[in-house]
Amino acid sequence: VRQTTALPMRSGRSEMSETEVDPHHPLRAMIERLEALGDAETVDLRMLLRAFGEASFIPALTVPAILVVSPLSGIPFFSSICGISIALIAIQIVLRRRHLWLPGFILDRRINGPRLKRALARLHRVADWVDRRTAERLHLFRHRPLSWLVPVACLICGLSMPFLELVPFSSSLLGTAVIFFSISLLARDGLFVVLGLIMMGIASTIPLFVYGQITGG
Repeated sequence: VRQTTALPMRSGRSEMSETEVDPHHPLRAMIERLEALGDAETVDLRMLLRAFGEASFIPALTVPAILVVSPLSGIPFFSSICGISIALIAIQIVLRRRHLWLPGFILDRRINGPRLKRALARLHRVADWVDRRTAERLHLFRHRPLSWLVPVACLICGLSMPFLELVPFSSSLLGTAVIFFSISLLARDGLFVVLGLIMMGIASTIPLFVYGQITGG
């Protein structure tokens, strides 16, 4: 029987082990694993998430963020779907759920395989640039109460994406923020928490700018 609403994953850790994704090149490793699925004619979100096996919730959080940063974000309502996914995953991290749950209409969302592969291939250089700059630093974000900052910030980013669907670049900036937050957990690099917050701040100014242009203010 095909599973439509639940996606079993383990959430007991805050980062993936080296056997799952190389912690020194986490973003490139994840993109390459997703890219390998592009050989299929169509790919759904369930397949993308299951590509990481019994990993923590962090890969599940990163996958829709990578997709919304890619050229696929130009598909109507695609950014909204990714944002809802990010928000649902983030709230489950906050609630410390043992198994990830996503509704069927999200898991069954299909993407053309070759188009997915081309979109992800464009992110290689960016992924390499980011991965080369990770290091273990600013450990204060790994301890309470600041350890709650990342999942809560990801929740805010995800909830904001559907409302910013028509605002150019906003969803991609928020997706970049979520990627930075995820890298901060995978590489134990608190600097990327700061970078993620900066990206959120930049994204928040775009709707205000657009509104000012429309109203002439």
